[in-house]
Amino acid sequence: MSEVKQETLSQTASFGTSHNELNDTLLMEPSDIKMYPTEDTPAREGQPVKRKKGPAPKMLGNEVCSVCGDKASGFHYNVLSCEGCKGFFRRSVIKGAQYTCKNSGRCEMDMYMRRKCQQCRLRKCREAGMLEQCVLSEEQIRLKKMKKQEEETARTSAVAAPSPVPEMPPLAPEQQEMIEKLVAMQKQCNKRSFLDRPKVTPWPLSQDPLNREVRQQRFAHFTELAIMSVQEIVDFAKQLPGFLELTREDQIALLKTSTIEIMLLETSRRYNPAIESITFLKDFSYNKEDFAKAGLQLEFINPIFEFSKGMNDLHLDEAEYALLIAINIFSADRPNVQDHELVERLQQPYVGALHSYIRIKRPNDHLMFPRMLMKLVSLRTLSSVHSEQVFALRLQDKKLPPLLSEIWDVHE
Repeated sequence: MSEVKQETLSQTASFGTSHNELNDTLLMEPSDIKMYPTEDTPAREGQPVKRKKGPAPKMLGNEVCSVCGDKASGFHYNVLSCEGCKGFFRRSVIKGAQYTCKNSGRCEMDMYMRRKCQQCRLRKCREAGMLEQCVLSEEQIRLKKMKKQEEETARTSAVAAPSPVPEMPPLAPEQQEMIEKLVAMQKQCNKRSFLDRPKVTPWPLSQDPLNREVRQQRFAHFTELAIMSVQEIVDFAKQLPGFLELTREDQIALLKTSTIEIMLLETSRRYNPAIESITFLKDFSYNKEDFAKAGLQLEFINPIFEFSKGMNDLHLDEAEYALLIAINIFSADRPNVQDHELVERLQQPYVGALHSYIRIKRPNDHLMFPRMLMKLVSLRTLSSVHSEQVFALRLQDKKLPPLLSEIWDVHE
């Protein structure tokens, strides 16, 4: 998914170290992506000393807030923090608040100063690593309220005598053409990944849990599948009408925050409830235990499978998945997006097409449209859980390839 010349993809090749991996990916051709670095790859000059290996930290009850030093209540918006700073950050992001410091932004933040200087408190929240994309936007809150109102309306109308369902008008020609193109684009992107399947590091046959080489091989296998998924998403996004009209900065801003959510959407469509496994590239099937063997935590694995099961229960088809992905990409409330008006305008045809498509396909299910949009809200929460997983991998000294580090904002 991306015009800069890269080395040909091969199983034994290591990643490049371009200054901006995602920017390069937008410019590359799909066949140009390079695979996972070998374990012997030397550390870059100037890198900080690696953290000691070990599992992600558990709450012991004596942790302090990374912002003000008060007692921490858990990880909130990607940072160990107290309830006060959690609520303050949420309110500030949703309102788009602009604060002023009387001390030129030099206040030392603690439990006393947090009430005195809001600008420095918000600055400290961001410096500590709080992510704006983890906060529900006003639009998401509106969708929740809309879903609740729809459910109340449905309960009320269920009491009344059923009325015949009116015949729905067909899709507009331009909507039909758009949906057919989206489905064809997705199939083409998936086909390219399938052709690259032999280049993925094989899943080890050994079951020895103490073998370090086997653990590294499993981790490499999963990260290479993740890279191929990122390439699919970038390739798909570049073909969406209007995406290339955006500035390069807005393209990157949209992709950096939507990619993990789209990866989770794609994962859910590959879920097989009969064997409780997820299948990639037709032949690679993994259950929860396989994910754990690759180094992922149950706190991240369980929500993935729960979300996948919930999506599977909706029985969505290829068109509905493709439209959901397009809507997710054109989300104007992403951090660092500059031209919000253009992004919203580009998103609107996909929202309209999904609404019309659902009304025709499921005329008796008036809640399906808000239910599907609420799945996008659930993805925001899963994205937050994913950020904690990436943090845990760093504590375990698991080194991500440069492209994944760039797109997931991992600063080594």
